[in-house]
Formats: sequence, structure tokens, C-alpha cells
Amino acid sequence: MSDLVEDLLAGRHSALARVITKIENRAPGYREVVSRLHDHTGDAEVIGVTGSPGAGKSTLVDKVAARLREQGHTVGVIAIDPSSPYSGGAVLGDRIRMASNAGDMDVFFRSMSARGSLGGLSTATTDAVTALDAFGKDYVIVETVGAGQNEVDIVRTADTVAVLVPPGSGDDVQMLKAGILEIGDVFVVNKADLDGADRTVQQLREMLQGRSSAGHHGASGTEMVEAAGTGDGGETADDWEPPIVETVANRGEGVDEFLAVLDDHGDYLDRTGGRERQARDRFAAEIRTLLREDANGLIADELDRRGGLDAHVDAVMARETDPYTVVDEVLEPLRECLDR
Repeated sequence: MSDLVEDLLAGRHSALARVITKIENRAPGYREVVSRLHDHTGDAEVIGVTGSPGAGKSTLVDKVAARLREQGHTVGVIAIDPSSPYSGGAVLGDRIRMASNAGDMDVFFRSMSARGSLGGLSTATTDAVTALDAFGKDYVIVETVGAGQNEVDIVRTADTVAVLVPPGSGDDVQMLKAGILEIGDVFVVNKADLDGADRTVQQLREMLQGRSSAGHHGASGTEMVEAAGTGDGGETADDWEPPIVETVANRGEGVDEFLAVLDDHGDYLDRTGGRERQARDRFAAEIRTLLREDANGLIADELDRRGGLDAHVDAVMARETDPYTVVDEVLEPLRECLDR
């Protein structure tokens, strides 16, 4: 493990691939690897790209990565794909989606499974971002499945969230109210050469003007101001007005404008202290997630020691006990330990 970490930090892509494989498979020792990499993180710009299926996320990510390479930056891409119900692996993992960057070792592409959380980011994805950051990638792009409200999970990983919206009917745009409207830092109307693009832009603009004061990334405006303070001229972390960018990704149109907006948001986070607040929120969410996972493992072990879940279910079915009593009994040893 020590050699593997050293090889990754030395810039060997083969080591990076092996580490991410260990992370995704939760192989023995992966926690120690991620722990050792943590001290080498904090330099990458993490971009989240989300939106409805068919919005052109993969095409835009491909063109963005190519343009970043032209500017001399290195790029890591994690594409979250739907999980196979059989293996748990990424259903679309074998497809070639980064055509413009094929053969470029400085664009590292990895397709990962959503692992049952359709559209959401698994803990493994967060760890993979850590590996890419520690490796030294300048930009890490996380592209989600595009499955609706669960896309809000992306905010736990990304510094800047871009929401893609294809031209369509008013109903398609209204669907954004169900969840992802509140998390976008940038909105992109892709396929802007199609009919209805102007109408979609106008609908988005009206919706953003009426957006609640809940703030980006799920924090209230008050919390964001208190946590991030103010920047020069009294600017706060709640002052960002999400811009709307029009692109035609398959022709590379609007990519430069999109990158300029990403840079603007990054500068804004630095000015207002928003980047530090986001990092605190991410680590808090990660700690809570890991605590839940480990606590579930401890409880599963305790259930096994007590004869397994089936024995308790049988007792409940026979009306000898009830679910609440079962849970109290199983958790009692844990409560006693914590009390001591």
C-alpha cells in the first residue's frame, strides 16, 4: 500500500487507476490509502455537471476537458453511471465517451457505478475525487447520471455545480423545481441551436429570479454569510447570481464562455470565503456518511451474534415481540458501551 501511494503521488497513472479500483471495490486497505492521500489534497478545482438525461452532459464534459488541455491543465473525469442490478458495476462503464481526448494521458477518465443511489454520488466517488486531487489533477469533473432530485448529492463533492437543461417544453423546465434548481451555480442551455432554446433561457431566467433565499448548496443565506463572512466591498457568499450560458456542445460552441463562468465562480468563492465553507460542509457530510456506514456494520455483526435477522423476524411474526423491542435489544450493548 505504501508503494502504491508513493507511485500515485509521483504521478504514475497506473497507480492512480489501481487506487481508484481499490476504492470502488472497497478492497482491503483502501481506507489507509485514502487517509494517506488526504494531506495532499485541496488544490484541484472540482466541477459537478448534472441535469436531465439527454441534456448532452457527456458531450459538454468531453469538449470542456479538451479545451482545458489546450490551456495546459490536467483533467480527471468521473462519470457516474447507472448501477447494474446484478453486479453493482457501472452499466455503461465500457463505452468510450471522451472521444476528443482519446489517448491523452493527462485526461484521466473513469466510469463509476452509482451503487444503488441513482443519480447520487457514492462514498467511493468522493474518495476517487480525493485520489485525483492528490495525484495533482488541476480540474476534476464529476458527471452524474441525470435522474432528477437525487442529483443534489453532487454538491457534497463539487466546488461549482453546472446544471444542464436541453431546449424543450415548459414542463421540462418546471421539473427543475423538484430539486436541482436550488443547487446550480451555473445553468447551461445546451443544444442551443434547436427550436425552443430562447424560450427555455427565458423560463430559466424567470425561475432563477424567483428562487428562494435558501441559498446554493442547501445552506440558508444566514448560515452562508455567517460561515463565509464578507469579501471586498461587503460581498458575501450569498450574493452569487447564477448565470445562464448557451452552448452547442457537439460543435464546441459556448465552451469558452462556460469555462469563463466557471473561473468567475471560483474567484467568487475565494473572495468571499465560500470555498472554505463548502469544504467544511463536505467534510461534515462525509464524516456523517462514514459514521452511518460503520455503525450499520457494527449492528449487522451484533445481529449475526444474536442468530441473524430471520430469528427476530420469526419472533415478531409469532407476536412474541415487536420491531421496536427488537431494535432496543440489539442496540442495548452499544448504548452501554457509549454510556461507559
